[in-house]
Amino acid sequence: MTSTIAVGVSACLLGEKVRYDGGHRLDCNVTDTLGRLILFVPVCPEVECGMSIPREPMRLEGDPAKPRLMTVDSRVDKTEEMASYCRARVGELANMELCGFVFKARSPSCGLIGVTVHKNGVPAGTGRGLFAAALVERFPFLPVEEEEGLSDPAVREKFVERVLNHNNKEE
Repeated sequence: MTSTIAVGVSACLLGEKVRYDGGHRLDCNVTDTLGRLILFVPVCPEVECGMSIPREPMRLEGDPAKPRLMTVDSRVDKTEEMASYCRARVGELANMELCGFVFKARSPSCGLIGVTVHKNGVPAGTGRGLFAAALVERFPFLPVEEEEGLSDPAVREKFVERVLNHNNKEE
C-alpha cells in the first residue's frame, strides 16, 4: 500500500468558498472522518473552468441522458466550456492515482445521481452532473460517493473499505 491515499472531493465540501453564491458546504463527515485517512484533492469544476465567484446559478436542461448546462436567468449555455474543462481535468486526475472521489450532491457539475434536469422550465427527469459523468465514464471502477451518502455510517464504512481496496490494487 502506498503511504498516501488520494481521494478527490468537491472543494466546497472542504469549506472552500467556491459555490455560486460565494459560500461553501463544509461537511464534517468528509473532513473529520475521512480526513484522518486520506489526502484530499479538491476540485471545483465551475471555478476551475473559469467561472466567477459569485456567479449566476446554473442547472441541467434538456435530455436527461445528455443534458445541457445552462445559466438560470441569462440563459447562457455553459456546456461546451464545462465539457472542455472536464476532458482536461479528468486527464490530469488520471496522473494522481486517485483511490476515490466524494461529490457534492445535486450539483449540475458534481452531482452523482438524481440531479434534476429541466425541460421547458419544469423538472423533466434526473441525470448526473457533467463533471461527475466525465469522471465516472473515464474511471468506472473508482469508488465514488456523494457527501449525503457519507452521513450514513454504514455507507461511509463501505466507501472507506472500497477506497482502501482500490489503493491496494494500485500497488
